[in-house]
Amino acid sequence: MNRRAFIATAGAILVVPLAAEAQQPGKMFRVGVLGVGSSDLVRQSLREVGYVEGLNLAIEWREPEGKTERFAELAAELVRLNVDVIVAVNPAATFAAKRATASIPIVMVNTPDPVQLGLVASLGRPGGNVTGTTTLSADLSGKQLELLKEAVPRAARIAVLWNPSNPWHPLALKGAKTAARSLGIQLQTVAMRGPEELDNAFAAMTRERAGAVLALADPMTFFHRTRVADLAAKHRLPAMYGGSKGYVEAGGLLHYWAHQADLYRRVASYVDRILKGAKPGELPIEQPTRFELVINLKTAKTLGLTIPPSLLLRADEVIQ
Repeated sequence: MNRRAFIATAGAILVVPLAAEAQQPGKMFRVGVLGVGSSDLVRQSLREVGYVEGLNLAIEWREPEGKTERFAELAAELVRLNVDVIVAVNPAATFAAKRATASIPIVMVNTPDPVQLGLVASLGRPGGNVTGTTTLSADLSGKQLELLKEAVPRAARIAVLWNPSNPWHPLALKGAKTAARSLGIQLQTVAMRGPEELDNAFAAMTRERAGAVLALADPMTFFHRTRVADLAAKHRLPAMYGGSKGYVEAGGLLHYWAHQADLYRRVASYVDRILKGAKPGELPIEQPTRFELVINLKTAKTLGLTIPPSLLLRADEVIQ
């Protein structure tokens, strides 16, 4: 190899990960992403396995902007574009994608027990066109409640903010109720379907003397996360969130969920294998092995709340 060729090759390696060398020369793959947030994680995780936007990858982003009823039309758009893979970043997106196509592979993220929800035949051999990761949220909501009670030990009554339109929330509620009995907590379930119901939902929590709130992860509340955090602060309610730590970065108190960066690395691995010819129905669904706890101490101070040192020591991130 002459000096000029060597320099050109070395430069390419610096720009594109080595895994990209395995891709078909000149092949441009098209990946549809259906859901809210996580754009940086999607790009980074795909880059790590050799897919770079503009080089060998085009990403079609479709976000419902807090309106879960739009998932169906957005999924249909991705199908019309004939994308190679659809990444569905929450349960509502996964359901919409599955209804829209039986042939385009779907890689799900942040979806609880997909067997119980009827999305796949089994975790080991899902069958059909859906695979990906599961967060087993029915159990996770119980752990969230436990951590919230540890942070706010005086809270004998805790509200659970949930969306009846979200397909996994009934499972999460079941897990929370089981945990509440063992923790000696009274639960107040507060339903809301849209942002116009948020004010009344938090007012209802105050009327029933809730001492804290567990807000189940939902596309609508995530899109309006700053407003949700402001309402929790206004009503002096310490709040726990799942899904994305974006809730806590917007002013929420606590976040506990499967580690998102880890999940999206697994997602990228699924996408890579599918683009190389693997069948989604033959790829086992993976469960998370790492979870993250994020605490916003600034919010705790505003609420006049002292977070126990034992909880702070277990935190993966503390926002000052």
